[in-house]
Parts: sequence; C-alpha cells; structure tokens
Amino acid sequence: MKVLMVLTSHDQLGHTGLKTGFWLEELAAPYYVFKDAGAQIVLASPAGGQPPLDPKSNEPAFQTALTRRFEQDAEATALLAHTVRLDSVSAADFDTVFYPGGHGPLWDLVADPHSIALIETMIAAQKPVALVCHAPGVLRDVKAPDGRPLVEGKKVTGFTNTEEDAVGLTQVVPFLVEDMLKARGAHYSKGADWGSYVVTDGLLITGQNPGSSEEVATVLLGELARRKLAP
Repeated sequence: MKVLMVLTSHDQLGHTGLKTGFWLEELAAPYYVFKDAGAQIVLASPAGGQPPLDPKSNEPAFQTALTRRFEQDAEATALLAHTVRLDSVSAADFDTVFYPGGHGPLWDLVADPHSIALIETMIAAQKPVALVCHAPGVLRDVKAPDGRPLVEGKKVTGFTNTEEDAVGLTQVVPFLVEDMLKARGAHYSKGADWGSYVVTDGLLITGQNPGSSEEVATVLLGELARRKLAP
C-alpha cells in the first residue's frame, strides 16, 4: 500500500504578519496510522522541500503523544524536510491520497492545478481521497467526471464556522470551509466543535478538525482494506 500525503507550502496568515502552514497533529497522527499499518508513505508539497509548520500547532497545548513521536523520529523528520514537488508525482503510483490541514492550504493548494488534477485523477481511478480540517477547502475547484463540483450532492465535513470564529480568523481566511462546501452543493454536516467527526461518502473521506485526524486515517485504512489494498 502506497500513501501520498500532500502538505501546503504557504506560510503567510493573510495580512496579519503571522506565520501559518500545516497543522502538526494532522500530519503526525495519520502518518503513524499509515506507517504502523505497514504503508509506504510519500510526502509532497507544491514547492517541495521543507513545508512550513504552523507554529501554533507545536505549542504545548496542542502537542500530543503522536506529535512528540514524530518530532523525535529521524526518518519522519527527514521525509518532511525533503518533500517531493507535487508536480512530480503521479496518481498512478499511489493507492490513496491524504491531505492534512492547517490554514495554509486555503491559499495555495485550493488553486494548485496539480492538486486539483491529482484529486480528480484519483477519484476517476476509483481511489479514495481523505482530507481533514481546513484541507476539505482544497476541494473548492475540483470537478467530478461529469464536470460538476466534486462535492455537489456529497456528504462532507470540514472546519466549522464556529471553530474558525473561536480561533479569531473568520475575517482573515480567504473563505470559510463550511460556507464554501455548502455553496458548492455539498451535504455538509458537523459534530461538536473540536470533537472528532468523520464523514464518508463513497471515495471521499473528510474530517472536521485536528482531533479528527487519527479517525480519518483509520477510516481510510478500512476503506483500503475493503478494496484489498491494505497490508
């Protein structure tokens, strides 16, 4: 089983002067779900190399056993330091793709033609796609094989408006994930703020927030096992 994990290369939080990037738990928790299941993992980003870490995600309040494990794992940190360029990967080489969130993807991956094409190709090839927290935002411009928005008529979740308001970034982000998904015709649902909440609709698996990361990856493994791709 070969898993591609796609990270943001964007590090500016709008016009605030603050840094953003990917959220550490949303990489670390799924990474170990996949690795401990025997998967081969490739990390990619639009620019390649070391993707930017949202500094808040590494503050003590947001650290977990798995984020600490990741930071002490020489193999994992080396992979992260040398992500491959997204435009160099082929969907044909992977069984699935997983998108960690953080605010960064709302600026770069959402409009990245290689990301859009990757998701469209994976779906057309009947391969599952999983996204967590802000990462469902990268589905904004992704089309289904019939040309309609991929999420139209699909059951999905993603970072809620109330969660965005709670972190004080409603007026900073380029769009609200919840509002965008609804505007694209998705059947959006959510659980309690900050609790794990995962929605599956066919090949599409989405999670609401950082706390959903591990469950999204576990559900994805189950889908791969159902397709006889898991080890």
